[in-house]
Amino acid sequence: MARGTSEINAFQFNEEEVLFLSILVTGAAGFIGFHVAKRLLEEGNEVIGLDNVNPYYDVSLKEDRLNMLNAERNFVFVRSSLEDREAVSLLFEQHKPKIVINLAAQAGVRYSLVNPHAYIDSNITGFVNILEACRHHGVEHLIYASSSSVYGANTKMPFSVHHNVDHPISLYAATKKANELMAHTYSHLFGLPTTGLRFFTVYGPWGRPDMALFLFTKAILAGEPIQVFNHGKMRRDFTYIDDIVEAIYRLTHKKPEPYPLWSGDSPDPGTSYAPFKVYNIGNNQPVELLEFITVLEKKLGRKAIKEFMPLQAGDVPETYADVVDLMRDVGFKPRTSISDGIGKFAEWYTSYYGVTSR
Repeated sequence: MARGTSEINAFQFNEEEVLFLSILVTGAAGFIGFHVAKRLLEEGNEVIGLDNVNPYYDVSLKEDRLNMLNAERNFVFVRSSLEDREAVSLLFEQHKPKIVINLAAQAGVRYSLVNPHAYIDSNITGFVNILEACRHHGVEHLIYASSSSVYGANTKMPFSVHHNVDHPISLYAATKKANELMAHTYSHLFGLPTTGLRFFTVYGPWGRPDMALFLFTKAILAGEPIQVFNHGKMRRDFTYIDDIVEAIYRLTHKKPEPYPLWSGDSPDPGTSYAPFKVYNIGNNQPVELLEFITVLEKKLGRKAIKEFMPLQAGDVPETYADVVDLMRDVGFKPRTSISDGIGKFAEWYTSYYGVTSR
């Protein structure tokens, strides 16, 4: 994504706000965390990365991301888990971050059916440790990862932050909804500005091996069948990683403020009397799964062997992000086309793994 466009230039930061910030990025060895930390370092910030580098997926991929970050002068890495309360507290005491971007979590809808305790440990216990550390160490702004999964059984499209999200359909989604509630509590009780980010199907170079694009690419190049769930009748608001990073970067410098017209008589889930805000970060353009596969086939120069499967437990058939609030507040909406995004991923994948696509 080119930063020199008029849309991006329309939103400016004060120089004092941009330079020399001490920012903690948890999940720095992860897909989104790596890209966010890299961008923040490029902008001249001091970044502390936290990650336990767990084996949920290929550790060598995480280590390679970390090697790139460790080569940067202003990057400090701490290998630890969010659920280690003493380690988290010590990190805050030693490094005194002004902004915290909490991207560490146990991810994945389907894995939550297999190992639910991992989600409670990381996403609930770990998150309260982050909240407490922010509270006691003067953090100016906490940004944290939520998920489009919180929309659960909702069917009204596009999904809006002003919709009720009280019906999650996976434990993963329930933990992310819980994170939003916990953050609001700390915004109310302690005046901690918190911003939640509901990500919509993020993809791109250095992505997660458990995600569809990665799995499809690996199988197609190996001549193996791909599993197409819900018999291909899926629509996803696929969002390219550079667009995610741009939105996060802008929101880093946009602390939420109380909404002056908030009413307890008819509360709007998208507003609050506290310094609390939640945003959708999605492409605002859902794509049929079969179209997604067709584009990938073209980029790889190979046809997929499709194995059609029923809808899996915890999955939703469609996602579609309303990004009106994001556009209003930071002047940006994700916009990378599926063709461009998948093309960049295919180039990275074949280069990283040393395979030939055609």
